[in-house]
Amino acid sequence: MSDFHELIKNFSKTRGYVRDFFVYGFKTRNEFTEKSPRTYDNERRRLESWLSPYVRRDYTQNGANISLAIDSNLLDTNPLFQVWKTKSFTDNDIMLHFLLLDVLKNSRPLTAEEITDCLLSKYETLFDIQTVRRKCNSYAGEGLLNKSREGKAVVFSLDTTLADWLKANEAVLDACTFYQMAEAFGIIGNYISGQYDYPNRIFRVKHSFFVHTLEDEILLGLLNAMNKKLSVRLEMKSSRRGTINTACCVPLKIFASTRSGRRFLCGYVMKSRRFTCFRLDTIRHIIPEKEAPGYNKLLQMLNRNQCYLWGVSFHSDSGRHLEKLAMTLHVIEPEEDYIIDRLKREGRGGTVTKTGADTYRYETEVFDCNEMLPWIRTFTGRILSLTCTDRLVEQRFYQDLQAMYQMYHIM
Repeated sequence: MSDFHELIKNFSKTRGYVRDFFVYGFKTRNEFTEKSPRTYDNERRRLESWLSPYVRRDYTQNGANISLAIDSNLLDTNPLFQVWKTKSFTDNDIMLHFLLLDVLKNSRPLTAEEITDCLLSKYETLFDIQTVRRKCNSYAGEGLLNKSREGKAVVFSLDTTLADWLKANEAVLDACTFYQMAEAFGIIGNYISGQYDYPNRIFRVKHSFFVHTLEDEILLGLLNAMNKKLSVRLEMKSSRRGTINTACCVPLKIFASTRSGRRFLCGYVMKSRRFTCFRLDTIRHIIPEKEAPGYNKLLQMLNRNQCYLWGVSFHSDSGRHLEKLAMTLHVIEPEEDYIIDRLKREGRGGTVTKTGADTYRYETEVFDCNEMLPWIRTFTGRILSLTCTDRLVEQRFYQDLQAMYQMYHIM
């Protein structure tokens, strides 16, 4: 039987469990059916080790429910950053990491052979030259070391540019503490401020979506593909059915909901020849493929179509390219002028026309009117009529009204 280890090798598996506990929560041990009970126990123990102050345990007749209770506006950092700091390593890995950095500190550029000799003479530790060279090349690729040539020899030196700049500009650390709370890849700001033991004493974010950090690895892969104008193959897991699906697309933009915080990849699917949005939290893996032909043209097409988006859907139930919706409202003037202001401010390009005394008509064209229904319902009590070229949307709206009438015994 293998021992439990807090550190991890595969982040994607742990990301799924953390999301289950944090986003969905309130699941018992028996409700995690995709993996073995032992896997669940190990992931739960890791979670309790990393995030013990935020773990909540509720007991029911079916067992203990584990969830995470995190209030973003009370915290000075994102607790989920801890998940990024738990990668496993071997004893030789961690030893070589610190010794290598110490050898190159305040040293001239050295070859892999010279570094190996220094490790032996200074620390009486023998490493294989190929191991040292691979580690140096890996760190050079990650930006920790500078790699250059002196004649025919390849030499490595410690890159202290960022460290020296931060020492000379300590006020930048305040920017790092703000960045870790407010932007994508906030773990970078957290790492930098942590290296200098500079905690966040200033900033609090009232509405911060901490769970975004679990998607940053996926987001980075997508942004790299966009920068290189590559098509990608996505492996996704359905949040409802639990099935694994794949899709090939040209990644173009990242959309973020200001209401729910959910993030989406907007891409062009060559097979269906349509724009489609994919939720970032359902994407498990990204496989970059070949360069996408006509990338700039696709981006221009998206920019033209974006004005007809209400949310993230480019498809309507009727199959038409665009749907038209018209809503007539009763607004008492001037007491309820704020309703007219709301229509203009939140209507996303729709037109607002006065058609009579205390009567206004709102009209718009969008790809999917279904996405408008939650917003439309906020005007319930003032709506005189609603028409839509997608009859299913119109039918759903009036059915919901009937259900409400029955619920409140309104005849």
